[in-house]
Amino acid sequence: MESTRKPSLKIGVFYDGSYFTHVSNYYNYVHPHRRRLHIGGLHEFIKQMVAEREGTLPNLCHIIDAHFFRGRFSAKDANEKTNQLYYDRVFDDVLMYNGVQTHYLPVKDLMGRKREKGIDVLMALETFELCMLKRFDVVALIASDGDHVPLVKKLHALGCNTMLLGWDFEYTDETTGELQTTKTSTDLWNEVSWPLEMADLVEEGLRSNDDVVREMFVLKESTPREPEGERPVVNMSDYNDEERYTGEIMSLHAGYGFIRFPDNNVFFIRDDLEGMEFGELSVGMMVEFNVAFNSKGQRVAKKIARAAEHVI
Repeated sequence: MESTRKPSLKIGVFYDGSYFTHVSNYYNYVHPHRRRLHIGGLHEFIKQMVAEREGTLPNLCHIIDAHFFRGRFSAKDANEKTNQLYYDRVFDDVLMYNGVQTHYLPVKDLMGRKREKGIDVLMALETFELCMLKRFDVVALIASDGDHVPLVKKLHALGCNTMLLGWDFEYTDETTGELQTTKTSTDLWNEVSWPLEMADLVEEGLRSNDDVVREMFVLKESTPREPEGERPVVNMSDYNDEERYTGEIMSLHAGYGFIRFPDNNVFFIRDDLEGMEFGELSVGMMVEFNVAFNSKGQRVAKKIARAAEHVI
């Protein structure tokens, strides 16, 4: 009797690293869920999605390759950013333990700004070459740029299906107060075999308490800590609204401003000042404050007063 058992499927996962980090930061600092994306959980989600679309079981879907592409600061530049070398190493450990291979190119100084250069090309070449070598059944892309469209067409020519994990969302930048928009290329959406609009899928999964979606995020207690003797990493969901913090005013605008504070600064308005007027503030002034969340789930400073050492 001929077996009707479906064969296992080979999946390759390829990350645009800067894009993945941007999305993960959004969920950690802006979205009400306050958690970073979890690589292992994301891989399980991909297997589940492939299984549904191929009409098979998740345990027959195997991620045999995963690759992460990103620009990387030199050791000298990273050393000038507080704890940057440590955090880079922590994330490298996360990728290593989840079987993700890293591909870095040096971040270059272009027109006075640090920019990635050549990452999309490197990602396209490596993905196509590996697909030719290993004959993936499905390539999953965590990306948003329309520059990946030619890659997708080449993968289809090899007989490989493509899955796109893309996010569209908006939020107000706490540093500038400006509306920031993240959108995936329409051409890329239209070209892939299976486009996944992740922002909608995540919202739906969190509302319905879907285990596969919830496991796409790290647990609060798994937040990495700094080396012994150093101040622990600040996790926004750990803030105590009765605890006082100290920070430096980094910018002032018409009735509002921003205080320098890890990891994404904190917004305040003139109504939350205590014992001083808005006109008395200056950039560089040290202040004390509490941290809370506004109706949009954004972090804000409350009960702002002069830092003790600056009280005359």
